[in-house]
Amino acid sequence: MGSQNRRRRLASLFGAAALAVTAGGALACPAGAATNVDFPTHCIPPAVAGIPPIDGTTTASISVDNTAPKVGDTVAVTYTVVKPAASNPTAIALPADIMTPTGKITLTGAQTGDVTVAGPKKNDPVPGNGAFPSFSMTGTFKVTAPGAIKLSPGDYNIHTSYILELDTPCTVTNPPAPVSETVTATNSTPVNTRAITLNKASGNPGDSVTVSGTGFTAGATVTLAGRSGSTQTADKATVTADASGKISGSLVVNDKTTTGIVAYEGSTYSDALGAGPATYTVIDNTPIPAGSQKLMTTVNAGTLSMSQAGDSVALSAVDFGKGGASTGKLQTVTVKDFRGGPAGWSLTGKVTDFTGPGAKIDAGKLSWTPACATKAGSPSTCQAGSAGTVGTSGATLASTPNGTLTGGEFTADAQLSLDVPAFTPPGSYSGVLTLTLS
Repeated sequence: MGSQNRRRRLASLFGAAALAVTAGGALACPAGAATNVDFPTHCIPPAVAGIPPIDGTTTASISVDNTAPKVGDTVAVTYTVVKPAASNPTAIALPADIMTPTGKITLTGAQTGDVTVAGPKKNDPVPGNGAFPSFSMTGTFKVTAPGAIKLSPGDYNIHTSYILELDTPCTVTNPPAPVSETVTATNSTPVNTRAITLNKASGNPGDSVTVSGTGFTAGATVTLAGRSGSTQTADKATVTADASGKISGSLVVNDKTTTGIVAYEGSTYSDALGAGPATYTVIDNTPIPAGSQKLMTTVNAGTLSMSQAGDSVALSAVDFGKGGASTGKLQTVTVKDFRGGPAGWSLTGKVTDFTGPGAKIDAGKLSWTPACATKAGSPSTCQAGSAGTVGTSGATLASTPNGTLTGGEFTADAQLSLDVPAFTPPGSYSGVLTLTLS
């Protein structure tokens, strides 16, 4: 009898360990408005447990670290079982840290496929006849197409390590399960960092000017050309960008109406693949008629510069377990464009990950709503960048367009919002926002 009782107790223990893997609740949820969904689940306990298949309802949620990624971005996902389909059916308590979950998330919509997820070997003890502990599984996927990508909970398996190594696979009875989260992907639009400088700002008709530049595509053929206002002149030359994207070449300028010089990749100039115009003036050396005097004065060109009201921003605090928007205001940036030429300017920003006590908040969590103002009398008008994610790839804070004559004084700032995941470890986190004026 003693031997039979021990076998019955051992079978019950196996059964409890196997059942524990069929249901659980959320340990933690990353940022994002995850939606709980219910779906029928069919779980098959290990044969040694001597328990028939379990058919019940699982409540689960999926959350992501970025609901508005760009094509090429990597999105982190968390699949959490929120409500158990069953409780521990025995009076035998189960120890902590015996469960290792794995599973998949199903993608539909603009991108299809499965995302593999896994959780740590960690769970709270389960009292006899008590609710099963919760578990979460995490993974990542790379965005390959623009549009709405829908995420649904998929099949999962729990490996238990208690007395024996056992697996309990659980499948979605009527796949796919309901959609729990949707991300909307857009095509990536990298910031143009191409820039040029000239070795001199003026010359006689037929003089040569040296054009130097950075930020071009390695090995690309780059056209150097004169500009008369917004119209390209017939003065052109080509150079090849070196392995680091730098260029250097000479352009002979004959057109007396020239106001600037540009450099660009491709067949025609574009803001996406071009740089400049850099101010250049052709000196009119036409002979003076007899009995006349030529009167001249000079307006010296200045520089393009920026300054900022401060170098730190204190964002509002959020609560552990709730997370959400940590907000603040960018220190005001003043831009002075005293070049007096046809070129506009662009002020862009990019941010690092926010690091803290043993954890980080992804740079893609920072978004801004830019604003800018133009000082009265300025030839150019400032345009604020679009509201949205800043991230490591960067975004535009403010800009002015090219024109026949540009320049002026401007101020730019932005409302900032950092989407802090709910269960980010308490402490102070900081990232560096770098602003670039070009």
